[in-house]
This record gives sequence, C-alpha cells and structure tokens, in this order.
Amino acid sequence: MSLMEGMCKIFFVLIIVLPLIAKQVSATQHVVGGSQGWEESVDLNSWASAQTFKVGDQLVFKYSSGLHSVVELGSETAYKNCDLGTSLDSKNTGNDVVKLNKVGTRYFACGTLGHCDQGMKMKITTVAGNAPSTPASDSDTSAAAFFPRSFPTFLLFSPLLILYFLL
Repeated sequence: MSLMEGMCKIFFVLIIVLPLIAKQVSATQHVVGGSQGWEESVDLNSWASAQTFKVGDQLVFKYSSGLHSVVELGSETAYKNCDLGTSLDSKNTGNDVVKLNKVGTRYFACGTLGHCDQGMKMKITTVAGNAPSTPASDSDTSAAAFFPRSFPTFLLFSPLLILYFLL
C-alpha cells in the first residue's frame, strides 16, 4: 500500500465515519436556566419550554450551594402545590447532574423554604432519543444528515470497515 492510499483511508475515516459515530452517541447537557443557572430570577419554565429534552440527555443544575437545592417531585399535584415533603430525590452540591433516562414529565423545585412558592420550579418533558429536535438545515450536507439517530450504526460501519481493510 502506498503512502497516498494510506492517507486516503485515514481521510475517509476522519471525514465520513467519525461524524456518524459522534452523532449517534451524542447526548446534550442542558445547564438549567442557561447562563444564569438555577436561580430565583430565572423564568425556568420558559427556559425549559425552549429546550428539547431527549432520553440520554442530562440536566445540570448550577447554583450557590447553601442558598438553593434541587428537589425532584413525584407528581404534578406536588409540583403545583410546592409539596416538597413528597420528594423523590434531593440534591444540594451546587453542581448537580440529573440523567434523563426515560420518556415522560419530571418536576423540579428549589428546596429552600419559600423559593418554590416564589416560582423557582420547573417541569420538563423528556422525549424518545430518536425524536427530532430541529430539522436539518438545507446547508447540512454531511453524511450524518442522511441517517436518523435511531439508524443501527453497526449496519453502516460493517461494510465500511470491510472495504477499508480490503483496499
């Protein structure tokens, strides 16, 4: 094999195969509240409604430890009434990560007395990992744009790897 053939193989792998792998395994980390974080002054439900949460994504709660906390509530009733006594989980490190591992609605509130009642709470809906978030733009001409997220990656890579080693 010549040096040129070897470089072509490397180019092929880097340009075609790696972006497809990255797209398949990518999950999004959503910093709750954006740049302001998990704070009383943020309209958390407006922030959440502008996001698409998918199975496999993560919520990252950033806040001043000791001033706030994160409590996951078990029902919409508990969420609406700020009933923190029925919490499913509580975190207070100031940099908490919650994994979104199933489809459905989840409810979060600040555990500091009075903060939930003042609006420091949000609900999110997690959709299946292969649900579309935004349509591919017309300018997206990468190979990854032609395969849905749910496409079985091994079906794509097996023939490519065989060709790679045969050339």
